[in-house]
Amino acid sequence: MFTGIIETLGEVRAIRKEGTNVHFDIYSPITQELKIDQSVAHNGVCLTVINIQSDIFTVTAIDETLSKTNLGSWEVGKKINLERCMPANGRFDGHIVQGHVDQLGKVEGIAEKDGSWIFDFVYDPEKGNLTVEKGSITINGTSLTCFNSKKGGFSVAIIPYTYEHTNFHQLKVGDEVNLEFDIVGKYIQRMTKGYEF
Repeated sequence: MFTGIIETLGEVRAIRKEGTNVHFDIYSPITQELKIDQSVAHNGVCLTVINIQSDIFTVTAIDETLSKTNLGSWEVGKKINLERCMPANGRFDGHIVQGHVDQLGKVEGIAEKDGSWIFDFVYDPEKGNLTVEKGSITINGTSLTCFNSKKGGFSVAIIPYTYEHTNFHQLKVGDEVNLEFDIVGKYIQRMTKGYEF
């Protein structure tokens, strides 16, 4: 489990395909604090550390993960948001984040406003996900609060600290992002809507 509070940025240093799997070598300032078999969120995607060499660690994404997230578009040099799993004895600063991406979203607009930034996002509402006004959303692993919530779209406000210390400063209109919708909202929706067959 994660909280959506990004610890640091990592950088993709190498990408290797093996069958339908893809191995990513990631440089990170926290690599020496990691261990093999540890879960780390990469742009909000929970991946397992399989190797550590000096300041670079390796994770593997399977075909299912590549098809449902933006990992398939990663290139060498890309900066990614990193968060280690939440310690059981720590403060819960963000919201409950599983590291299981629900779907891709797209940056529809970026506007600077009085020293902060407003990002507008759209997503396919046919997948059954939704946001609520002042509800939680995870974008590339970052815990944020929605506003202008509507079917298939929402906005978030990004303060300067978040803008500089996550990969939000690299996003451009049209970029795809990983979205994880609020787990509580997903359970309530399932209970009220039921299962569709």
